[in-house]
Amino acid sequence: MAFDPKEQRRIFGHFATGVTVVSTLAGNETWGMTANAVTSLSLDPPLILVAVVRDTSTDTYLKASRVFAVSILAADQRDLSTRFSGPGPRDFSDLDTKTAVTGCPVLADAIGWVDCRVKEILPGGDHEIYLGEIVAGDTHEHSKKPLLFYSGKYSQLAD
Repeated sequence: MAFDPKEQRRIFGHFATGVTVVSTLAGNETWGMTANAVTSLSLDPPLILVAVVRDTSTDTYLKASRVFAVSILAADQRDLSTRFSGPGPRDFSDLDTKTAVTGCPVLADAIGWVDCRVKEILPGGDHEIYLGEIVAGDTHEHSKKPLLFYSGKYSQLAD
């Protein structure tokens, strides 16, 4: 008997995660999605993984572009998380961004970011697992706290 997906969601909802925006550039078109299924995987070589629901627009864009960036959101950037999590336009045209090696947009005020080339795509049930080789990245060493997601809600670290 398969484990109940609602129970899995309830259990792992108690695992606090950071919140990111994954961005890509396919041709001249930018696209982004909010993601918390992001993990630093390996230091040598420098790899991260990002899980993306199979057969979504994000999956299609990433397969076409083979590049992506991950911007780590600060607690005061909840609006950006909401913007890139719902249906509708997911472009960066009116946002303050920069680019690094791949040309993917990086949110200028993110507390940290990495720029990646897709190294491999692995099946993961109803998701695709994108292994990205980090080609650039940085962090803003400041006192901003990260935006967190816990128990189905946004949260943040206490002082």
